[in-house]
Amino acid sequence: MIERQFVSQKVKEYQIQEYIKSKLIGAGYSHTEIQRTPLGEKIIIYTARPGLVVGRKGENIKKLTTVLHRRFKIENPQIEIGELDNPMLDVNYVVDKISSTLLRFGSKRFKSIGYKTLQEIIDSGALGAEIVISGKVPSSRARSWRFKAGLLKKSGNISQNKIKKCVGTANLKSGVIGIKVSIMTPDIILPDRILILDKETKVLVEKKEIDSENVDENKVKETMKTKTIKSENVDENKDLPEAFYEKDSSKSNEKTEKKDHKETTEEKEEKKVRRKRTTLKKNTTEKVSEENADKNEKKDLEKMNDSELSGEQNEKV
Repeated sequence: MIERQFVSQKVKEYQIQEYIKSKLIGAGYSHTEIQRTPLGEKIIIYTARPGLVVGRKGENIKKLTTVLHRRFKIENPQIEIGELDNPMLDVNYVVDKISSTLLRFGSKRFKSIGYKTLQEIIDSGALGAEIVISGKVPSSRARSWRFKAGLLKKSGNISQNKIKKCVGTANLKSGVIGIKVSIMTPDIILPDRILILDKETKVLVEKKEIDSENVDENKVKETMKTKTIKSENVDENKDLPEAFYEKDSSKSNEKTEKKDHKETTEEKEEKKVRRKRTTLKKNTTEKVSEENADKNEKKDLEKMNDSELSGEQNEKV
């Protein structure tokens, strides 16, 4: 049956991917792609460290080709290596990195590993990320630790179809530790995102449209004139020629110049009047202050004389 053939092919591809993944632990392995060509099957291995996958003088690739030919019965396997542009945004690479570091340093340093990888993911440009490490870390009982940062959707179409997720394991002596990583990449466009266009952008769009339509320069100038007239609050109902607008503009300029001249003369007169008022106020305040000072001096003299007379009378008594 045709359906069985399709199922057997998919099972074969899955087995090849799992075998390559088991052999390339700690080499920055991400995923594999299998393409069918007339010459044979092309197998592309995506990694962050292509040198480790190739090996010395291509030893690792030769071993893989022999295994694929004998074990999986591929006639002419062609292995190619593809390098990752931004490996920290690839979920499979992050899971492989965490599992290899746990195998190297043990489960006691799982917190530092989780926080460090999370910070690297956010620094690479991700909108949000989450790492869950579950198992005996390092207590006798199993538990799960969650490391999260940024924005990460938990429900809806974006969480189901657009957020990258991967699950992996690390086989330690104390037991198996599960690793779950989910990353929200920067290429995801959220539905609640709002973009506000400035006036400059609108003008540029209009210019591009005009250039694309191949309009004459005279027509473009006429459209710009009409826009300037509308911006000056001119009545749109009046259909007047362009020369009329030019005359009106010249007359309006002359009137504004005359008004400015009148305003300057009136301002000068007002300034003179203000100066006179300020001088008069100063003089009046000075006179009032002098009169008050004289009165205070007279009062002080009278008090002194009264005090002297009272003192003489007391001496006589």
